Amino acid sequence: MGEGTWSLVSGMVGPKRDLTRFSETHQVFAIILVSAYTSDLGDENERESGYFSRPWQWEKIKSNCRHIIQFGSTDDPFLPWREQQAVADNLNAELHKYTDRGHFQNTEFNDLLDAVKKLIPTPV
Repeated sequence: MGEGTWSLVSGMVGPKRDLTRFSETHQVFAIILVSAYTSDLGDENERESGYFSRPWQWEKIKSNCRHIIQFGSTDDPFLPWREQQAVADNLNAELHKYTDRGHFQNTEFNDLLDAVKKLIPTPV
């Protein structure tokens, strides 16, 4: 990503882990995390993925990202809130916390779109 350009990456579940790991070693303008978590949650497939086999480099992620936005819901049926809160705390993320969005599997997610729009520079 070249100087004078900006990159925004967003993801959910599997891709989210990729972009978070990517941000440990690459500068990006922003990352947007949805239903983020920090561990394999005791799931064999997650453990075998290798994403959780080494510690997260939180400080590197923060220094490589100008904006870190996170969406999470306390009623997520797959992820305990403590996992989502740990990501927010470690990254000092702009946390959008909900109590009624589950795993964000509905077809419209206007709050995410609004967050992206706020990041887009307006012409002077």
